[in-house]
Amino acid sequence: MREEVGFSFELTDSDGRTAARRGFISTPHGMAETPLFMPVATQATVKAMRPEQVADLGFRVVLANAYHLMLRPGVEVVADAGGVAAFMGWEGPVLTDSGGYQVMSLGSGVRITPEGAHFRSHLDGSSVFLSPESSMEAQAALGADIAMALDECLPHGADRSTTEASLALNADWARRCLAAHHAEGQALFGIVQGGTHPDLRERGADLMAPLGFAGFGLGGLSVGEPRGLTLELVERTVARLPAERPRYLMGVGDPAGLLGAIALGVDMFDSVLPTRLARNASALVGYGRLNLRNACYGRDATPLDPDCDCYTCSGFTRAYLRHLVMAKEILGFHLLTVHNLRSVSRLLERAREAIRDGDLDTLLRESHADRELRR
Repeated sequence: MREEVGFSFELTDSDGRTAARRGFISTPHGMAETPLFMPVATQATVKAMRPEQVADLGFRVVLANAYHLMLRPGVEVVADAGGVAAFMGWEGPVLTDSGGYQVMSLGSGVRITPEGAHFRSHLDGSSVFLSPESSMEAQAALGADIAMALDECLPHGADRSTTEASLALNADWARRCLAAHHAEGQALFGIVQGGTHPDLRERGADLMAPLGFAGFGLGGLSVGEPRGLTLELVERTVARLPAERPRYLMGVGDPAGLLGAIALGVDMFDSVLPTRLARNASALVGYGRLNLRNACYGRDATPLDPDCDCYTCSGFTRAYLRHLVMAKEILGFHLLTVHNLRSVSRLLERAREAIRDGDLDTLLRESHADRELRR
């Protein structure tokens, strides 16, 4: 397998009762313990947060999106600033998603050919072409520590024949990404697809595993399928990937989903969920959610979560936070974002400690993720 200069992954602990593992990744911009969660900085910003606040909450890696940065402000602007980390004032590693999902979800007039993806920008309708080679060029210029291979993302519920054809296309694009990837110090991850067809997920993993990627993303999951099926597909996929390479479940950020996937051996996660919930007046409390638009919080003088050590919970009441969001004050959405991100960070900290102590079962039972794992 190809080794990436400046990138490494080392396992240090295993849970014993589950497939969970603990370790760390090293990159040119720093080290991070796994399992880890990456707040989403789609357009080179974690919404409503300053970069140092994100780091203070316990995060070491953020995710930016090559699709969005390519369209605005342009790869050249970011490159001239010294790369995405310098551009956004982030002192740590950055992973860039290739944009395959955004092509499917945001682009109009999308046409996929063996050469690449043809689509119209969601910003101004201009014609855009994204190929494995141009994706690698863009992510190299963005200066990400970890780049993702370009893949075709199918809509949820794609039939078997469509998914089979897409697997072949993705395998070809993966090889082309590897051939075009020359950014020194930058790791390149492949992405396993396969829809919700268990055997095609296994085939997708078998196609990607021998190609020599530094790590592997699990794409196209948690897009509407039942949680139990998501975890079954994760388990089938992970079992066929190299144990010495990090596994990254893309787009999962709810507490039970994180713990269930960690128990199956996943090392990395990202999701817009914590920040999006905050902008919709909802808070992650324990393993559930609290909607501050509900009138019952209008006179509630307690913190969001008495067990949370974040700035929001140490100084503000549910009643005040409800007042802010009902008045559409920006401070309210910022404070909820602080809390939701810290909730996820604390959960990952507890998970790493539990893996070290061989006691992840306790967290699984608390979150009820064990029920989904048994199905």
